[in-house]
Amino acid sequence: MAKKETSITVPDEIIMNNIYYIRKQKVMLDQDLAKLYGVETKHLKESVKRNIGRFPEDFMFELTRDEYNSLRSQIATLENGRGKYSKYNPFAFTEQGVAMLSSVLKSKKAIAVNIQIMRIFTRIRQMFIDNTELRLGYEELKKKTDNNTKNIEVVFQYLDELLVKKEEPKKQKQIGFKIKGKK
Repeated sequence: MAKKETSITVPDEIIMNNIYYIRKQKVMLDQDLAKLYGVETKHLKESVKRNIGRFPEDFMFELTRDEYNSLRSQIATLENGRGKYSKYNPFAFTEQGVAMLSSVLKSKKAIAVNIQIMRIFTRIRQMFIDNTELRLGYEELKKKTDNNTKNIEVVFQYLDELLVKKEEPKKQKQIGFKIKGKK
């Protein structure tokens, strides 16, 4: 009997909207991950701190207060107000850090959501690769058209030179004998 894949109730759009670009990396914040996993942010942070050796700098980093405030001002879902403002800076998890979370949080929901997040990160990376290939193709086409433009300019320069020569015909030497005294 084959195992059934756990049904995931989190829409992809919600996960994609929780991926931010911070310090030139795609990351997810601890509070967003906690909501997706169905755990408290405090519990997620405690689990990470108990297993801090699994989360080097390229897997997870703590946002500075300025980064967090900047993010809060850009994203309407980060609420401001009494009891809604964490006194601790949030952790930002890279794709590898999110993958490592599955070994720290062992609930079935956390594992299922983690699998979905990994698939979305993979799709985003593929879209970026496709976009890069498209951009390279565009640049190659642009180079070809630049060369064509230069060639067309050269053709028009030659045509202009021919027109100028045609308007001012060269005085040609007369053919035949010259009679002295006549010009």
